[in-house]
Amino acid sequence: MKQLDRLLAEKLLRISAIKLQPEHPFTWASGWNSPIYTDNRKTLSYPDIRSFIKVEMCRIILENFESPDAIAGVATGAIAMGALVADTMGLPYVYVRSTPKDHGLENLIEGNLKPGQKVVVIEDLISTGGSSLKAVEAIRNAGCEVVGMAAIFTYDFPIAVKRFKDAGVNVCTLSNYNSMLEAALESDYIHASDIDTLREWRRDPANWTPNV
Repeated sequence: MKQLDRLLAEKLLRISAIKLQPEHPFTWASGWNSPIYTDNRKTLSYPDIRSFIKVEMCRIILENFESPDAIAGVATGAIAMGALVADTMGLPYVYVRSTPKDHGLENLIEGNLKPGQKVVVIEDLISTGGSSLKAVEAIRNAGCEVVGMAAIFTYDFPIAVKRFKDAGVNVCTLSNYNSMLEAALESDYIHASDIDTLREWRRDPANWTPNV
């Protein structure tokens, strides 16, 4: 029986929520060259995969975090999945903007959190951890306790691992970069000769230069 991380990686590759192009890299908004592009919002268009992720998210929350009082999604990619998880668990839900709204109440957190509540944060993708930790900071500034973060996928960048450790945030993910590479290789999505390139990028993504 396949492990969860491998099984989900196969599903994400199959629907092109994850795309690999080691020979024709993408350019991220940060300006980084990257052989991978991930858009887990695509999972919302596939009811079976959407439901699979929702159920597994609820499971890892129950198994790894003390009983939360609320669920918070990180805008924009995790808003929908966070709502699905909160609905399944019967918990209050909020989502955290990347920047405060520029009109009205100028909210950073949409929804109602009560000081002292224990919150689990939902992410669709963890890269450097910057946006995820901004959401954590906003929730803590609202007087709440972040008991953990659950994410669909992580690149497992060393900088992100360090940031979460320094911030005291326990992170659990459904799938990860290494499991995705194994799934991609087994399904012939990539060639064995691509593995070194893909691993080299993950070690230092900010300075990686494609061999073209």
